[in-house]
Amino acid sequence: MSGMLSTLATIWRIASPYFSSEDRWPGRALLAAVIAIELSLVAISVLLNQWNNVFYNALQDKNWDAFVYQLGYFCVLAAFYIVLAVYQLYLNQWLQIRWRRWMTRTYLDHWLASSNHYRMQLLGDAADNPDQRIAEDIQLFIDRTLTIGVGLLSSIVTLGSFVIILWSLSAAAPFHFFGTTINIPGYLVWAALIYAVVGTVLTHLIGRALIALSFMQQRYEADFRFNLVRVRENGEQIALLEGETAERDRLLNRFGNVVANYLAIMARQKKLTFFTATYSQISIVFPYIVASPAYFAGAIQLGGLMQTASAFNSVQGALSFFITVYRSLAEWRAVIERLSGFDRAVAAARAAAVTPPVIDISTSDKPAIALTDVVVHLPDGSSLVEAKDLTIGPGERVLLSGPSGSGKSTLFRAMSGIWPFGTGTVAVPKGAKVMTLPQRPYFPIARLGSAVAYPAEPGTFDSARVAEAIAAVGLPALAARIEEEAHWNRMLSLGEQQRLGIARALLHEPDYLFLDEATASLDEPAEAALYKLLAERLKKTTVVSIGHRSTLTVFHQRHWMMTLIGDHYAVHSGALAPAA
Repeated sequence: MSGMLSTLATIWRIASPYFSSEDRWPGRALLAAVIAIELSLVAISVLLNQWNNVFYNALQDKNWDAFVYQLGYFCVLAAFYIVLAVYQLYLNQWLQIRWRRWMTRTYLDHWLASSNHYRMQLLGDAADNPDQRIAEDIQLFIDRTLTIGVGLLSSIVTLGSFVIILWSLSAAAPFHFFGTTINIPGYLVWAALIYAVVGTVLTHLIGRALIALSFMQQRYEADFRFNLVRVRENGEQIALLEGETAERDRLLNRFGNVVANYLAIMARQKKLTFFTATYSQISIVFPYIVASPAYFAGAIQLGGLMQTASAFNSVQGALSFFITVYRSLAEWRAVIERLSGFDRAVAAARAAAVTPPVIDISTSDKPAIALTDVVVHLPDGSSLVEAKDLTIGPGERVLLSGPSGSGKSTLFRAMSGIWPFGTGTVAVPKGAKVMTLPQRPYFPIARLGSAVAYPAEPGTFDSARVAEAIAAVGLPALAARIEEEAHWNRMLSLGEQQRLGIARALLHEPDYLFLDEATASLDEPAEAALYKLLAERLKKTTVVSIGHRSTLTVFHQRHWMMTLIGDHYAVHSGALAPAA
């Protein structure tokens, strides 16, 4: 019971925000319409149950006029039923796409806001494959929630409607056992109840393992798909290393998890299907077995028998709701757990940015970035880099160097505000525009002009300016292709990508530009040309570079050097030759 209440609370927490959102009125109206139609369909089922009695009595009495009239009445009910069923499906799908659109936007906002997606990875990414959770699990959650929720409501209303009918029929057709009339009030209702309860309990005992298996199946499928994408994205490196055999073995190993778990699902579903199929077939004749003694004893006519069987099936079907939807219910539970896990991971990432100890990123009226008592930690809490009482003034050129693994890039991340682990304060001038260029720049799959201008909206910079910036960094051939759309990270060499990264900086003209080995894949003359270009085009921009080449010293005024102190590194500042 506690587990069920916890699941219901989770469902409410995931589902209810939409119906309180800015799209709540259309959502509520569509949900109300779907429910109203479902209740109307139940009402038609009640009328059809009553029609069974009259129609089959007309057959038994060979009453032609009544037979023809009841056929016409049935056609009217059937027409209403068809129209309502069609519009219920249409409105249900309309509600689903509106709800999914809102949830997708919300989950994307939560995932991408304030670098949460990055911190989720740093914390171990407990919510594996967030792409699947947003793209697939949201859709499955909405579909299963509406299907199971509306179906449960329909079963409750059907039960309430037909129990009354079945109870009255029990009085009209008392239980007969070997010619003896036994007066059991509502015996048909009790028979349906006992039959459904036994079936539901046995179904749960047989099929409950499907919940965990469905959860793991989605996880293994997503993991396999993710690794296929990695092979596609890193095809060049794999080909150069002749790693196809190793990748094939890795992929088949992950696919083996998919197959093994699916075989376990198959085995469990086989047992469940044996039972549910048997249960369904017995359900066809069970009401006749229960009510036929009264018919053969002459207590009821054929129409009464058919109405009793129909009402019995409706009650038994309503009581057996969980049997019919058990597989969907297992999948639904798995989806709920995955979305709930995603919410927990987002909350943990959000908390990591504000829960002490953290590096405080603040704004300042002073025209310089100031690091005060900054100690950068790893996610496990151990110290990595110490940077105390350092400043970066406007227009300065600073070179940061040190051994590999000393935490230079992590210090940049902390200064950029995406690495919260540590202590101290980083004060950034109010309104300052800060840009960090990593060693491997990112370009979205888009037109080249838009990819270089990223993260600015398309059209922020005119095409001529973008083309000129691309040509200025030494890629005149690409300047003529700014309207071409492609996967640029895969098409271009790393050196070309780094040149385009510098073009991005020229377009955005940041106040502070952090270059994390952003030109390391270029030869020294090309690197020098780009630094001269930055000095000419971005005279007011403060540039802080991570680099190992001695040739970079002439382009910087100050030198930050990483020195090992105990189990971590410390940053010390010194002077260099005047910048070129």
